[in-house]
Order: sequence, then C-alpha cells, then structure tokens
Amino acid sequence: MTGALRTVGAITLFVEDLAGTTAFYREVFGLVPVFEDEHSAVVDLGNLLVNLLDVTQAPGLIAPGVVASRQSGARFQLTIWLDDVDAVCEELRARGVTLLNGPMDRAWGQRTALFADPAGHLWEVAETLARPEG
Repeated sequence: MTGALRTVGAITLFVEDLAGTTAFYREVFGLVPVFEDEHSAVVDLGNLLVNLLDVTQAPGLIAPGVVASRQSGARFQLTIWLDDVDAVCEELRARGVTLLNGPMDRAWGQRTALFADPAGHLWEVAETLARPEG
C-alpha cells in the first residue's frame, strides 16, 4: 500500500432529526456548520469534519451497505481528549446534556464520561490521569 491509512479527516453520522441534531452541536459543542443544506450539516472540530447527514440520504452514500436503526444499539463511540473532565461535565450538564456514565476513573489511566447526541451517537470526554511516581 502506497498511502498510510492513519488520518481520519471526516466522519458522517446518520441522523433522523437533522435540525435538532444540528442545534445540539451548536449549543453543546459551540460549533457553527461550515456547510449546511436541506440534507446535511458539516461542523469542523479542528482536525475532523463531522457530517450530520439525514438518514434518508444515507443509502445513496453507502449502498449496497445498510443503514442500521438507532434502536440497534451503539456501534462506536467518539472520544474527545481534554484536560479537565469534571469541569467539562459541569458545562455539559449546564447545557442540558444528560451523562450516560461518569465521570469515572478507568483502570487504564483515564477519567472519562459519556453522553449521546440526539441521534444516539456516543461521545466520550477523557483526560489522562497523572501516573504515580515510583
């Protein structure tokens, strides 16, 4: 293979309520779409574009693949690295976000918390805990 498959530049999330999900990303993440039409809204996380695509448009993008329903359960989570999970969780709660779990310390040296967008996509916020000196 001549190119390295190491950099993800964009992801597409299928959503049932484009307006509501776009509003969530505006209000919770503070993101303004860099592109928006009747079928999608694209927000820029700095190193990753997130395309919110109306689920009715997804078959044209992934055929012959099949779009799973939200009721099928979680298939992945997206993680945002940050310095203070507890402070961010307080901000999320103030913006009306319900945490699904956390904040909690994990055995692998992270403090994490999890929430979902209106379409059921899971977002984790995580900070690396200080390692004890020894």
